[in-house]
Amino acid sequence: MNRRGLLAGLLATAVVGLTAIPEAEAAKTQFFLFGRRKKVVAVTRRATKRTVARKVVKTKRKVAAVNKTVKSRKVNITKRRRSNYQGAQTVAFFTAERPGTIVIKTKERALYYVLGGGKAVKYGVAVGREGFSWSGTARVGGKAKNPRWTPPPEMIERAPKFAKWAGGMPGGIPQNPLGVRAIYLHNRGGDTGFRIHGTNEPGSIGSAASSGCIRMLNHEVIDLYGKVRMGAKVVVI
Repeated sequence: MNRRGLLAGLLATAVVGLTAIPEAEAAKTQFFLFGRRKKVVAVTRRATKRTVARKVVKTKRKVAAVNKTVKSRKVNITKRRRSNYQGAQTVAFFTAERPGTIVIKTKERALYYVLGGGKAVKYGVAVGREGFSWSGTARVGGKAKNPRWTPPPEMIERAPKFAKWAGGMPGGIPQNPLGVRAIYLHNRGGDTGFRIHGTNEPGSIGSAASSGCIRMLNHEVIDLYGKVRMGAKVVVI
């Protein structure tokens, strides 16, 4: 056989071998069904159904771990956004209201204590969430240090976990949502049920999160508590 014939024979053998590989691999393939949707998983005969199942479980765990990480990062991002609040500051504030008046701008998530002379102390606050927001005029009808908190019946109905505090939660404990100070808002009909108070959820400042009350950081509500007088006007807009 001449050289050209030899090369042609080798080439033909190689082509046959290449076309046979997929068929050989297909012959070694098995199919298994996994999960409620009976997803088909194809594997070689070297792998058993048990090893495939392990791989499926391992993959699910990895996905769950990734989801948990993503959720954690989202929570951290939210906390960072809410912690942008830099604290109380004296700002320019022109109003016809007298010094000592409290003006709350719910859209700004801000409470202004009017100083007069075109200035006010601005505090960051949390306001009522959708369905609980309100506006109007009230007066400071009471003040309390380490206030006792009694959840209203409608709140207990929404969240039964508060039922154990139906008789009142002692003030000065970390679980108390009123924090360390409370300023009670009254109108001509008496107690409105709304308060300006501290909080055990400082991360909520700057958001619409309450049941209508105005939340402040504990050290800032102490500052406001010392300034505001009984009977002072409170405007919520």
